[in-house]
Order: sequence, then structure tokens, then C-alpha cells
Amino acid sequence: MCYILNIMKKEDLPNILPVFPLSNFIIFPRTTVPLNIFEPRYIQMVDQSMKSNRIIGMIQPKKTGELKKPDLHSVGCAGKITSFNETDDGRYLIILNGICRFRITDEVKSDNLYRECEVQYEDFFGDLIEKKNEIKFSDLKLIFQNLKGLFKKQGYEINWKEIEKQSLDQTINTLSMASPFSLEEKQVLLESKDLNIRKEKLEEILNTYILDNFNNKTLQ
Repeated sequence: MCYILNIMKKEDLPNILPVFPLSNFIIFPRTTVPLNIFEPRYIQMVDQSMKSNRIIGMIQPKKTGELKKPDLHSVGCAGKITSFNETDDGRYLIILNGICRFRITDEVKSDNLYRECEVQYEDFFGDLIEKKNEIKFSDLKLIFQNLKGLFKKQGYEINWKEIEKQSLDQTINTLSMASPFSLEEKQVLLESKDLNIRKEKLEEILNTYILDNFNNKTLQ
């Protein structure tokens, strides 16, 4: 996951978003992620998006609702398709560049195969502003140490040297996105208002994993 500075004005953000519900998957503004699109409804979604503003909304589904139409979490992140390739077998390989988080206000009825929602961005306009934070890389030392242990235990492979080259907000957001946390835990990180709060939440979640691991060892 690399970084591309994406400058977009508030008025350019669409009020109606096609949404892509994907469990245990979040993106943040100013991060990029690759997506492999193969379901007919999302092929249609990308087709329509490429003809307009190329913006889609990534959102996590809840564990309630219908199987083919689960309830959605209220907060997701809008992203712009910055790269598009079609494979020989009809799949789409796209790169999505995170722009701004949004809050769903209502779901829109349409004849499309994919879902669309009416959204507002007011709570997250700060995502559009590049700002400096008071957090230092030294503050992340313990987070790095604990995450490395957790990733190794759960069989996750991460290129730590590449992550350490990133800016501070990239580092925290990349770790939040790639972490082996639950859907609900990732949602908490996504909804954190700013980087400082996200760092605190990341530490809190990590501490519960470390505590559980310690208790399990103690009980044995």
C-alpha cells in the first residue's frame, strides 16, 4: 500500500455513492489499495463509476440483515479509481485511492445490481486537509514491537522496512488496515476522528490481544 496525495474539494464529493461492502476491509484517506473485482454487481459498479467520477465507497457490512444484503456500518471511506485493467477472464484489477470518510444517511433504491447510498462528509472534512501531527515515530516503538509479535503469531507477513519509510499517518493507517483485527475493531479505527485518537485505539486493541495471550499462557 503506497501513498498518493489526493487533493479534492468538498463540493466535488458526490452525495450519492455506489458502495462496495467488504468484510474486515477498510481504507483510509491518502492510502491506496488494489482490488480484484469479479462479481457481476461490482463489475457493473466499476463500469458505471468509470463513466462518471470514478468514486466508490468502501464500507464494512454488519453481521445482521440478509445474506445477500447485510446491514451496513454507518461510516466508510470514499475512494477514487486511479488505475484500471481488465483480465482475459473478465475480472477488473483496480487501484483505489482513499479520499474522505463518509457517513451513510440513507440507502437509495435503484435498478442497479449494486447498492447505492446517500452520504454526508461533514464529520470528516479534516480528511481533505494535509496536516502535521504531534505524534513522533518514537511513540510508535511499542506499537511496532507488539504488532510484529501479533503478526508473526497469526502468520501475517509484512514488509516492515517499507512501512518504516512511510510518513507517520501512512504508517498508522497502513497498520490499521493490514492488522489481523476483527471487523468491529477495524471499524473503531476507521471511525477514530483523528490520528492521535487512532493511535490510542490501536494501542488499546493491541493491549487486549497481549493480555489474552498472557492469560492463555498463564492458564496452561
